[in-house]
Amino acid sequence: MSSALALEKTLSIAYLGPEATFTHQAAIRRFGSSLRYAAQKTIADVFTEVSKHRADYGVVPVENSTEGVVTHTLDMFVDSDLKVVSQIILRIQQCLMSNTPRAQIKKLYAHPQSLAQCRAWIQNNLPRIEIVETSSNARSAELAAKERGTAAIGGLLAAEKYGLRVLEQDIQDNAANATRFLVLGRQCTPATGHDRTSLMISISD
Repeated sequence: MSSALALEKTLSIAYLGPEATFTHQAAIRRFGSSLRYAAQKTIADVFTEVSKHRADYGVVPVENSTEGVVTHTLDMFVDSDLKVVSQIILRIQQCLMSNTPRAQIKKLYAHPQSLAQCRAWIQNNLPRIEIVETSSNARSAELAAKERGTAAIGGLLAAEKYGLRVLEQDIQDNAANATRFLVLGRQCTPATGHDRTSLMISISD
């Protein structure tokens, strides 16, 4: 699908970055690897890129089965004319990654969401490790790749991008951990008869 679309037009997909996050992974799953991807710093930036025709579609997280709804994404729909044209359900596989042997790891970099999803595993397996919160899983991997004696929690895409070895896989406490992402567009897709409808209600108080 990705190659066919690329032949017709170079589509641009905006997503909540940075590169190698789970949102990036979800976007590649939906659109393939042959299109142009543009990482954005915030969810609001993804909406803006699509609204201003600088991107054809946008991908943003909306809900995690462990941590609940992403309220910022819902808030953006209040003042936006963009449409939900598709959804992506991505199973979140958290990994412990490092180029340091596990017994020598003293510091762990992780995004707060990943920490929450792996809290019990960390307490049982790395009880005395120093934990440093980061802005994204990709940032965690980037820092761990530069500093000896450290590790990161993140997805396989982040490990691949930053050249880290996966020491443990599927360390999330909930085996069914998944995140739902929305694909944003400027126009509704044609009805198929097997569609979903999302209803958002905003009240004054």
